[in-house]
Amino acid sequence: MDKCLFAFAFGLLMLGGCSARVVTVPPGPLIRVEGQPVSIRCDVKEYTGPSEQDFEWNMLKDAKGQKTKIISSFDSRYSDQSYSKRVASGDISVVRLQDNEVELKIAEVKLTDAGFYECQTPSTDYVISGNYMAQVQLTVIPNTLKVSPKTPPPVISEGSDLTLSCNVTRELIHPTYLSVTWSVKKGTTSEEILTYGPQGDVVTGSRFARRYAEGGIRLVPGRNGVFELVISRMTTSDEGNYECNGTEWTHESGGNWIKIVESTKEMGTVAVTPTGRSLNVKASPSSSPSSTSLVLSPGNSLTLMCGVTADNLPALSLEVSWLADGREIITMDRSGVVISNTSSSGAQGKKGEASLQRTETGDYRLGVRGVTIENGGNYTCRIRAFINIEVRRWYMTAEKTSNPVTVKVSEIQPNFTLTLVAEVNPQTTAEPTELACRVTNIANLPLGGRLGVSWEHTSLPGLGGDPQTSHPIGSLDANGNLLPGSIYMERMKSGALTLSRVQPNTFKLRILRTQEIDMGQYVCSVSAWSVNSQGDMVKTSENRSSPLTVRWDTKRPIVNVVAKRIREASVGGSTFELGCSVTTQNIGDAGYSVLIQSQDSLDSTVRTIMTLSPDNVVQHGGATDPNRRDNLVLTKSGAAEFRFRLAGVQLSDRGYYWCDVTAWTKQQPGQAWTKASSSESNKIRINFLENGPSFSIAIKSDDSSVYPWETAKMECSLSVSGSSPKTDDLAYEVKWFFTRLRGGPASVQVASVDRFGVVRKINRNSSSDVTIERKDTHTYLLNIFGTQDSDSGEYFCSVTPWYLSASTGAWTEAQELTSSKVFLAVKFAVWDSLKLPLLYGASASLGVGLFSLVLGLVCAQCCCRNTAHLPRSRNKLMDLEMD
Repeated sequence: MDKCLFAFAFGLLMLGGCSARVVTVPPGPLIRVEGQPVSIRCDVKEYTGPSEQDFEWNMLKDAKGQKTKIISSFDSRYSDQSYSKRVASGDISVVRLQDNEVELKIAEVKLTDAGFYECQTPSTDYVISGNYMAQVQLTVIPNTLKVSPKTPPPVISEGSDLTLSCNVTRELIHPTYLSVTWSVKKGTTSEEILTYGPQGDVVTGSRFARRYAEGGIRLVPGRNGVFELVISRMTTSDEGNYECNGTEWTHESGGNWIKIVESTKEMGTVAVTPTGRSLNVKASPSSSPSSTSLVLSPGNSLTLMCGVTADNLPALSLEVSWLADGREIITMDRSGVVISNTSSSGAQGKKGEASLQRTETGDYRLGVRGVTIENGGNYTCRIRAFINIEVRRWYMTAEKTSNPVTVKVSEIQPNFTLTLVAEVNPQTTAEPTELACRVTNIANLPLGGRLGVSWEHTSLPGLGGDPQTSHPIGSLDANGNLLPGSIYMERMKSGALTLSRVQPNTFKLRILRTQEIDMGQYVCSVSAWSVNSQGDMVKTSENRSSPLTVRWDTKRPIVNVVAKRIREASVGGSTFELGCSVTTQNIGDAGYSVLIQSQDSLDSTVRTIMTLSPDNVVQHGGATDPNRRDNLVLTKSGAAEFRFRLAGVQLSDRGYYWCDVTAWTKQQPGQAWTKASSSESNKIRINFLENGPSFSIAIKSDDSSVYPWETAKMECSLSVSGSSPKTDDLAYEVKWFFTRLRGGPASVQVASVDRFGVVRKINRNSSSDVTIERKDTHTYLLNIFGTQDSDSGEYFCSVTPWYLSASTGAWTEAQELTSSKVFLAVKFAVWDSLKLPLLYGASASLGVGLFSLVLGLVCAQCCCRNTAHLPRSRNKLMDLEMD
């Protein structure tokens, strides 16, 4: 226990030795203005103990003077009597920002509040280390900031400049800095325009940044605190109540700029008068300024004046345009460049040449030389006023159009008579039509004059919509240029409809194959053209013929279709063939589209099998099985004969079949087909019964008896009768069974092969091996290799046929077939079974005998011979005794 207490105390000492409390306040001195709010922050770091620390604030008149208690974060009775009322009223308060940071707030600082403010924290550390208090000096200066704006003019003209003058001063007691801000207030929203200071920099509002950068807003600093802001080229969007704001700043240690006091004063409301209120435009002939009409002869010169007045005219850039009957003929843009809208090839080029120039400020002169009849009309002068508010950005302030000046160009009109006749009148649909427009009694057509024509068509009620609406067919101008109408453009390009001039005074309209929509009233309009002073052709007059009605008794086109059976589908898998013959009435050369349709019964849903377009394009219908599309054929066998073939019919194909034929016509090769009429044929029925194939089975063996280890073969063959399917549409499951000779009547399976050709062999207690071999489509062989006595017995095969039904298109399982039994005997040969053991025994005995003889001879030679000869001793008596 003592050791634990010692370790805990040691840990606390180490913890205390590794950290030192640090109390910080902002660097001083802090300069603040009397009557303004003051905030002083204090925080503590590197402390121990609770995370939430307490703070006490004291005030000293000088750095080492007597402390006066102001406020505490934990003791409500901490305040000195001199501060207790201000603390109670909330004028002085302390706000906790974080556990280790608070802020001393003075709502309205007084001059007597100047001094040194000390922040201290009671100790919660295990070891006293670091600083527990920090001081900062607060300097309070009187509020001497004054903002005196100059009232701007209440109303200015659009495009004028506005100068906003504001005087911002203060008494320089301590080093403080000034800034001035101009803003505009619209309703309740105020937007800053520009701020100058406190470091001498300029900051603009987001909407005015580009305008200031391009010189549209300028700052003009003056003397004795006078600042001027000039806004150039005012627009209506600049209206509002302008304000001036003066701010006094102090630059504290650390580089921070602190706003210590500010004052905002209204300068006044400025309204911008739109240019359109004072802009006036007047047009008049130069010869008679008070007149509004002018009569000229062809070849004369036309001169018109346009006078412009406005209150702010020098500040405006004008775009001047002259219009004749609402069409621009010439324009002078705001930079003085003249743009003429007339050309020698366009419609305006048939008029006199126009010019435009500025004679003096606000006066513009239009001149047209060599006027023609086309130059007549109402002339107006249009003025567009612009203000350049930014570089390359112009703002259109107003647009006004003058009073019209009526200009008449008198000329003797050519006179002639028109006659419209039908040279070829159709009697039925698809016959040609030819109309002739003849011009007679031509008078007053000038030398070099020419004629042009335009054709119009009005449909009969019920054929072309509103009978009062005329559709332009096309026209030929004086130069013979063809201008087709939008509705008839394709027919003219293909040559089905033509417009031509066959003689100088005769025009013709030809329709190669007249349709019902072509019935109606036709009108030709002939125009007279003459050459003007510039050598261009201009239209001088135009006459319309009396309407000519083209119609005939229409006969309804009729299509008849007859279907007949070409080939009967009597059984599944056979081929069905259908033929359709088409006859028509009141239809010329036609193309046919054919739909082969079917339904299961007369009340069931109709299905589309195949389609053949008039261009002989074959497509399969949505009811066609994608896997059977190769079995479907639809062909055109004659001009109006069609054949449909369905190979390999199935039960799902039973039902009614017929042809739906539509006749189509076209006026010219390459044109789109037009539907004439359609009809359905009689219905042909497919109905048959399903008759599957019949199977039989047979078994045979090459030899009924074999010797052991020989191979036995047995053949299981099948035959098919009836509707025999194709080889690829037939498969068998074959199983072989065996009944032992001495194993009882129970049969066991030997091996099998399924209809996919997978062979499976059954585990057997015999050393022989079996395989199944497919000899041909209907024959299977069972091979027994290395036969044994245990393989003797009766064998038979069981077969389950499978065939692909032509009626249903699905694999069908037939009835299982079982063959008769064949007997296999394995013979037993006595001599053959004994000759090998006897041969092996005799050979072994002979070998052992020879080996024993050889071994005895070797031992006799090596072990029984005396190798040392000892001579007899001379002492015979001793030898005898020894013996």
